[in-house]
Amino acid sequence: MLRGLGERGRVVVPRWWRARSVVVRDGAVGVALAALAFVPPLAANGTRLGELPHRAVDGLAVLAALAQTVPLAWRRRWPSAVLAVAAGGFAVQELRGYPTFAGAGLLVALYSAAAYQERLRGLTTGIACAGYAGLAVALHAAGSPTRVQDFVLFFLIVMAAVAAGSRVRRMRIMEPERRRAAAAAARAGERARIARELHDVITHHVTAMVVQADAAQFLTAAPQKVSANLEAISGTGRRALRELRDLLGVLDPDRVAPRGDLPTLAALPELVVQTRSAGQPVELVEDGRAGGLGSGRELTAYRVVQEALTNALKYAPGRPTRVHLAHRGDGVHIAVGNDPGPAPAHPVGGSGRGLDGLRERVEILGGELHAGPTDDGGFLVTARIPTGDTA
Repeated sequence: MLRGLGERGRVVVPRWWRARSVVVRDGAVGVALAALAFVPPLAANGTRLGELPHRAVDGLAVLAALAQTVPLAWRRRWPSAVLAVAAGGFAVQELRGYPTFAGAGLLVALYSAAAYQERLRGLTTGIACAGYAGLAVALHAAGSPTRVQDFVLFFLIVMAAVAAGSRVRRMRIMEPERRRAAAAAARAGERARIARELHDVITHHVTAMVVQADAAQFLTAAPQKVSANLEAISGTGRRALRELRDLLGVLDPDRVAPRGDLPTLAALPELVVQTRSAGQPVELVEDGRAGGLGSGRELTAYRVVQEALTNALKYAPGRPTRVHLAHRGDGVHIAVGNDPGPAPAHPVGGSGRGLDGLRERVEILGGELHAGPTDDGGFLVTARIPTGDTA
């Protein structure tokens, strides 16, 4: 019935066997136990409780063995009924002293009752315990040499099968809740990711548009510069719409792998050009050879630079800003800093969530991010984003 061992030692069951109904599969187990019931080596060492003198196998012995095995085909559908029939067959077997291996069917029936009985579980347990006590008294009256402590030990052994079935039942009941909790956590995580991406995209592009629009107010005497500013605002808006469209595509169930459209480190030169067009002098320097981060980590690195440049536009407009990327074996090291200078008269407001959210994203990946003023009055953002092997 088994095809062998699969990956990591798991038992691989053939597909044709899994397609059979549970009655057929459980019935096969019962038939197998029935076939082994009177095999000499097994029968001599089968489940024995009363230890009464062995009696020759007769028709009643066969019926008792079949009662403990064949009904197992319905152990999931009518577990309490199967247990009652198997227990009756076991009682006959023990009181008559038949040597048989069929007693293993009682353990399967006990396990099944604990695992699949839904109603009147307490009543079923009480009747089973009372039946066992009655069997012990009957065996003692029939001259069984089994001591009281032996009856107790046997009871504890069969209770292990009951405990196993109860555990399986609890796990089966908890599985839908666990799946719901996992799905809810996945949805919450995806919503948080989309919220972070929306924050990064909107704050950067809208900040650039506001700065460019503010600058246009002072260029009325230079129509060519006004036109250039308006073109920059239009280009920034189009880029914002494109990124938002790519990002929100994750909500479209018919779209495949939308995250592949989101920016990576290869888009940094375009980001720098865009920031320059907003009036911020930016210098980009890269050391080493990019690669090995993966698209998700590259997106985070891109967002770090984007948020740092957004803050420069807000709070240090017009000051020279440097972006330095160092590609190392353990990941990418990022530093974005600007020169000191007076605070802007009318800074573009912000929520303050950008760097805090990025710090969480970087730390989740096993990296670190620091941001704060420098000794000379400037501002510096540094981050290290490790490769997948070191995170």
